[in-house]
Amino acid sequence: RCTVLSRRCPEVERQRDVMKTAVVLLLAAMVAYASAKECDKLTRLKIKGQWNRAYSSGEDREHFAEAVWRAIFAQAPEARNLFTRVGGDDTGSPKFHAHANRVFAGFDIAIKLLDQPDALKAQLDHLAQQHASRNIPDNYYDVFRSALLHVLPAQLGRCYDREAWIACFNLVAN
Repeated sequence: RCTVLSRRCPEVERQRDVMKTAVVLLLAAMVAYASAKECDKLTRLKIKGQWNRAYSSGEDREHFAEAVWRAIFAQAPEARNLFTRVGGDDTGSPKFHAHANRVFAGFDIAIKLLDQPDALKAQLDHLAQQHASRNIPDNYYDVFRSALLHVLPAQLGRCYDREAWIACFNLVAN
């Protein structure tokens, strides 16, 4: 007859195995939940720090912006048509550089305001209004995100946290 104290009882061993499996699955679910990224306060601080490093200053800033725009136009060559007013056909032109600087200045402000929800909302409303008046299709937010997520690792190396960037970019884009 099998009892809980029996060492070689198949029924008891099966119950123990089921319990062990349940505990492992529960722990795995807890780890997955804990590691799922949200753009919470700590993640926002991380993004701000990574952005400061990636966007830096001077020529590095210009090279970073150029790399993102090259990635945008590589993914969506037709997007150049949206930038004819600012010299989108020649991304090396001073006119386009000025435009690129304006775009990244707006994004820079949004990143800096990640931990200030009211000010961030005002900035994002302003940017949304600018894009709406220029009839920029929504799919280009995804193109910009993809380009940014492509260029950031080259700037940040091992410090880059893709999941954090996706979470916070989605907060900004939505």
